[in-house]
Amino acid sequence: MAEADPKKLAIPAPIIVKKITVVEGGHHGGAWKVAYADFVTAMMAFFLLLWLLGATEEKQRKGIADYFTPTLVKLRQNSAGSNGLLGGSSLTDPDNYPNQQGQTGTRSITIPRGVTGGPSEAGGRGEMESKKLKELQDKIEQKLVQRRQLRHLARQVRVMRAPEGIRIDLMDNADFSMFELGTTILTKEARGLLEVMAETLKDESAPLILRGHTDSLPWRGGVSANNWSLSTGRAEATRQALVLGGVAQKRFARIEGVADTEPLVAEDPADPRNRRISMLLLEGRGAASAGPVAAASPAPAAKR
Repeated sequence: MAEADPKKLAIPAPIIVKKITVVEGGHHGGAWKVAYADFVTAMMAFFLLLWLLGATEEKQRKGIADYFTPTLVKLRQNSAGSNGLLGGSSLTDPDNYPNQQGQTGTRSITIPRGVTGGPSEAGGRGEMESKKLKELQDKIEQKLVQRRQLRHLARQVRVMRAPEGIRIDLMDNADFSMFELGTTILTKEARGLLEVMAETLKDESAPLILRGHTDSLPWRGGVSANNWSLSTGRAEATRQALVLGGVAQKRFARIEGVADTEPLVAEDPADPRNRRISMLLLEGRGAASAGPVAAASPAPAAKR
């Protein structure tokens, strides 16, 4: 019998399986990566904001701000908690908390209904005045646009808020003049413009002050007239045109001539835009302090 081969009788080596369990720890795992990514994102947004501020113009930045304004206003009106960029508000800001008996409340005091004064009333009055100013301006523009020959005069009319009420300026320029040179005679276009102004103002009840302005150009030698009499006469000629257009005579509180002492373009007193007629619609205290109707001044006929 043949002997067995010892190599064939050898016991095979055991198979060892090594299991490795990875336990997160030591450096907080990968959580720091998330925080770092948030930090980098915030820094990128910050530098992007800086770049936008440097690369845009004032009008573009204002447009961006106006785009977000409705959202901020809505948030402020509908929120009774902190709001705004820094999450704060003034003690005099009106709140939205329910108050008994329909009272108007702020964080500092609750004002009974019917009491005058306070920031809420002032803000409401300001909104009403702005609305009336816009309505008056739109009304004048619409009437001018309806008249084909007067459309180009819309840029000669400027409506603005004044301390005593609403002021309307009818301005000259290089291509348009309210009066013939050196006289109180209205031009044809100016008569049409004053017809539009009369149609717009005749239904108003506010007292009126008319003020004439001239430029600083000197009169030629030998002429006895001056800018004081000329500006007063032009204001009176304007008053007469408005009365013919339907504005009641009792509406006029006074007429004034200030010559070239109140230039619209102060850096250039000779600028034609300084020649203008100002119509002041008195409101509030201005209307209460208005004096009697001024006597009409004779219109000078001298020429420059």
